[in-house]
Amino acid sequence: MTDQNTNEQTPGGEEETKPAAKSEWANKLDTMGWALFFIWVGIAFLLDFGFGVGLLGIGVITLGVQVARTRYGLKTETFWIIVGVLFFLGGLWQLFEPDIPLIPILLIIAGLIVLLSVMRKK
Repeated sequence: MTDQNTNEQTPGGEEETKPAAKSEWANKLDTMGWALFFIWVGIAFLLDFGFGVGLLGIGVITLGVQVARTRYGLKTETFWIIVGVLFFLGGLWQLFEPDIPLIPILLIIAGLIVLLSVMRKK
């Protein structure tokens, strides 16, 4: 049986992670994120935290997984960052109950982002 050590020391003494180890860590982080999601949703329902707090927790978990990916040298996933921010904003919106509905604001922001991205490409 061969040694499957996927970490090596760089000349500066830092540990370098090979792609196989990165893939393994990415899978572990994703699985832990889903586990935390289910635990959080169960706790939020059991203790009747309300919709706003539930959404905030999901946003924090989603963004936390992306922070952990960065910490372990893995590529962050833009889609999940956006989803996490949306859950977080949705939770804040529910808690503060402003008079303006959230969906039209998000649509305006999305439209502006698309418009600006097209204008930047020349």
